Amino acid sequence: MDTYVILRRSAWADAPELGAAAEESTRVGNEEMPDDVRWIRSYVLDEPDGRLGTVCIYQGSSEAAVREHATRAGLGCDEVIAVADTVVVREDP
Repeated sequence: MDTYVILRRSAWADAPELGAAAEESTRVGNEEMPDDVRWIRSYVLDEPDGRLGTVCIYQGSSEAAVREHATRAGLGCDEVIAVADTVVVREDP
């Protein structure tokens, strides 16, 4: 699997809405597409409009599979970028 960064801008009004989306994303990934996508982590963004966005790290069999996961889970998917390499200076806190 390749690694992808998914940008979802201003996708949720608040934390409970984001939490519900995370539950559905997990369900779709684990039950419907376990061989095609793996959610690794997400960073929640405070957007300028007061909403929440995310930068998500996924592993996927293809960009199309990552986008299909977003569609099935009802998630926004503004941009999908393939990761060329990883440089870890410090582990996430």
